[in-house]
Amino acid sequence: DFTGFRKVLLRQPGLFANTVTERLLTYALGRGLEYYDLPTARHIVREAGQTDYKFSSIVLGIVKSAPFQMRRSLSAAPVSVTAAVQSPMVTRAGLMGESR
Repeated sequence: DFTGFRKVLLRQPGLFANTVTERLLTYALGRGLEYYDLPTARHIVREAGQTDYKFSSIVLGIVKSAPFQMRRSLSAAPVSVTAAVQSPMVTRAGLMGESR
């Protein structure tokens, strides 16, 4: 029942905020969280607690976090033509994982 669920959430909002933060951080980083990401997640939840765990505070904390700022995307990584040609990951179709 929704009323019971709501009561549980209101009793321990930090637990829900922690779960939401970890899931959003996982999505934002494009990978699973590692042990070294957990202090960042806890910091984001602590900071969001000052605003009663507003969703926007959690999102802003993630965007401002070091793991998010330092993430790397395979599509954003520069690849020189020479390196691509000499790479063992090159096949007839092109680079491994490249979609057409």
